[in-house]
Amino acid sequence: MSTQKKLIDSARHLIQTRGYNGFSYADVAEEVQVRKASIHHHFPAKSDLAHAVVEESRAFFVAQAERLAREDFDPEEQLRFYTGYWEKCIADDSAPFCVAGMLASELPTLPAPLADSVRAHFRDLSNWLEIILTKGAQKGCFELRGSARQEAEAFMAIVYGAMLAARAYGEPKVFADIAATGLGRLMPARKAR
Repeated sequence: MSTQKKLIDSARHLIQTRGYNGFSYADVAEEVQVRKASIHHHFPAKSDLAHAVVEESRAFFVAQAERLAREDFDPEEQLRFYTGYWEKCIADDSAPFCVAGMLASELPTLPAPLADSVRAHFRDLSNWLEIILTKGAQKGCFELRGSARQEAEAFMAIVYGAMLAARAYGEPKVFADIAATGLGRLMPARKAR
């Protein structure tokens, strides 16, 4: 793994656990076992490092949205995979909170380019969810109460709220319970029984 990738992974973990304002290059240097000057070589400013972390996450959702637009897929399976991923990450503490979610909570204090990247992450995630929900409604897997965009935003809020609740209670199962309720809310009445 390259030094640059190690720096990004370290910053991701530190942002997820402490937030943007809760870590420094000294923390990253200690975790990756490099000098601070080496970090500055790759990322001149802390915001550049955090921006790289967010852009890596964004790239995943953009690629997934492009793939889903080209292929047939099981919408329910996609949502279960998404919530299952976070359920596992929260339970094993490998990624206790979404990096973009942590950064969004600090948005007023972030440099403008980083804040713009965080907003773009949420737009990309919302677009991805909208594709899944639209296809799910077309296939009869989901019963939408509003537009697919509104439902995508609502589901995203449920997932992020579930992350926050799990953290507040110190109980990973809280995430699973709330996410399951959010999924159940999308199921047609005949299927939810």
